[in-house]
Amino acid sequence: MTVTIFLGALLGPMALGVPIAFALIISGVALMLYLGLFDAQIVAQNVLNGADSFPLMAVPFFLLAGEVMNTGGLSRRIVALAMAMVGHIRGGLGFVAIFAACILSSLSGSAVADAAALGALLLPMMLKSGHDAARAGGLLASASVIGPIIPPSIGFILYGVVGGVSITKLFLAGIFPGLMIAAALCVTWLIVACKEQFELPPRQSGAVRFKALVDSIWALMLPVIIIVGLKFGVFTPTEAGVVAAVYSLFVAMVVYRELPPAQLFHVFVSAAKITSVVMFLVACAAVSAWLITVADVPGALASLIEPLMDNQTLLLIAIMVLIVLVGTAMDMTPTILVMTPVLMPIIKQAGIDPVYFGVLFIINNSIGLITPPVGTVLNVICGVSKLSMESLMKGVLPFLVAELIVLFLLVLFPALVTVPVTWFGH
Repeated sequence: MTVTIFLGALLGPMALGVPIAFALIISGVALMLYLGLFDAQIVAQNVLNGADSFPLMAVPFFLLAGEVMNTGGLSRRIVALAMAMVGHIRGGLGFVAIFAACILSSLSGSAVADAAALGALLLPMMLKSGHDAARAGGLLASASVIGPIIPPSIGFILYGVVGGVSITKLFLAGIFPGLMIAAALCVTWLIVACKEQFELPPRQSGAVRFKALVDSIWALMLPVIIIVGLKFGVFTPTEAGVVAAVYSLFVAMVVYRELPPAQLFHVFVSAAKITSVVMFLVACAAVSAWLITVADVPGALASLIEPLMDNQTLLLIAIMVLIVLVGTAMDMTPTILVMTPVLMPIIKQAGIDPVYFGVLFIINNSIGLITPPVGTVLNVICGVSKLSMESLMKGVLPFLVAELIVLFLLVLFPALVTVPVTWFGH
């Protein structure tokens, strides 16, 4: 009964158009009334405690870094480097998008920021070369979801804070799966692009490639600094966010000089607006998380899936299917905040490594960003390309299937996650 009340109080208001943050509070209050525990002070205290977390301070800093990168020329230079290196091969612009998405992922950690940058910079070039608009938009959307997987990742930060899992280990565990998704997108693009007739960009000379590399070297140094710093314990993930923000500001204002001081205020305001949305969701989700624990919702859910508890693979497949369905109706951040406190006790009871599960969980949530009707990344690409959602969905379908195949392989072969993180962690 508690699961029914929780889901009804959460999904009902959302269906009526109530903002997700307020729907989370409503679901928490509904459980409090059902349990006879209603107290406005408990609600207020959990809201305040939900946002009062040192690891969560990494979120605004990484969001700020992403805004600076898109405004200050770092993203543009990454795309220019990818163009110089692989733009001339058949379907080269698609490979440029995937290559650039991997590097941008290691800079911003936000799929939406990467989608905005890739869409604005690459989509006009792909259309001018003769690529199908829906297919090109589908590739850019699919490549953008690598953002929350390759570190730094805002999704991993939220999951780590809510689930009590090491964020550093999550960061390191996301590297190889992110590259696997990139490889799957490359293969898929090679298959679908060979049927198109389009104009190939000219092959760049060695001098042009070297110049592009030199121009982007400052931007390329940021992921190296973050990964090396985390691996050797130089700084925590939160401190890595500060490093990313300060470094990107220095490069954009002093080295590239594309971010004038007059524009700095607008960059800070934009980052603050996005941060306020994320942090308010986190704060409101704390109310539901507390009531989920008090009402023993995980225990009720565990009893429903008890036949699967002895088989980790079947349990993970069932959970992944559930998250795929949830991802079609909810955005990434609320899904992480709602589902993590529900699933974490089940995962631990089944003996599944929380870091390994976290990688699968975030990949699944990332894929949810390109599934309608919510599909935040789809909406961004639709806005940039002026395509309808129906047309873009046709273009994104083969890449969506490729990413789901990678997720399925990671479920079947846990060593693809655990072995690389063991190597990176030592």
